[in-house]
Amino acid sequence: MSQARTWQPGDVSAVVCTMNSIASIEPCLESLKEAGVGEIIVVDASSTDGTRAIADQLATTVLQDPGTGLGNARNIGIAETTKDLILNMGSDNVLPSGQLELMIEELQTGNYSGVSAQTRIEVANYPSKGLNAWRQGRFPPGPAAVIGTPTLFRGDLLRTNPFDSERVFSDDSELCERWTREFGATFAISRAEVLERGKTSWKEVKIRARMYGVSDYEIFHDLRKSREDVRRQCESILHPLASDLVTPVRRLPISVSVPLLPFFLAFTGMRYSFWVKRSLGSPFSQGH
Repeated sequence: MSQARTWQPGDVSAVVCTMNSIASIEPCLESLKEAGVGEIIVVDASSTDGTRAIADQLATTVLQDPGTGLGNARNIGIAETTKDLILNMGSDNVLPSGQLELMIEELQTGNYSGVSAQTRIEVANYPSKGLNAWRQGRFPPGPAAVIGTPTLFRGDLLRTNPFDSERVFSDDSELCERWTREFGATFAISRAEVLERGKTSWKEVKIRARMYGVSDYEIFHDLRKSREDVRRQCESILHPLASDLVTPVRRLPISVSVPLLPFFLAFTGMRYSFWVKRSLGSPFSQGH
């Protein structure tokens, strides 16, 4: 996977999936333009709040998302990319100056298949402090088995081996595990930092927990369907407890983890509750 020349921001295609993202879509797309990405592709799920109009003004291409899941939406955008690298950005992400160059550098020097950026919420209330600490504890910079949005992938690799279009939320983990299994792909979490807009309330925490809980269901469902051994199924069941409670508490300073322990407990509990609801067939809506 070695590359002779050094990539630049102009060698990047950015894919942004949106659905009623009016609160954040303009700064998201403006930051990509200011970073100098080669093309911006927005995949919009029939937004009704003005998101589409802003995307039409700022993006290179705007495509229609049929609303069947995030995996399929990303694939729609990926199929239209033309550059050497593909950056998957959330519509609530804002890319500060110099951070894309850092992601490119670490992707190339580490010879990784993909790298992700760290995300940080600027507002300092309790839910946002909890999310920031949760991420800090769960996703330290360095090699990682699974990476999540914002992600920078090698373009040809992603175009020929895209996301599972049937996945509603667990697209990142499924892709990374499949790539590792099939051709020994490696990934890392970059030192680069991307800002996140709007995730400052318990409602937003609940939305994130729902995404993870549905992903847990999808992964566990696939393990049972493929008749994976009981150990793998048990690991899947214990994963939210280990990743969202034990790992952050163990890695963070006591002065940080103790005040935020109620947040970690609440997030873990919500994640399990949405897993159970999904397994019982409760409906849920798609979100980006």
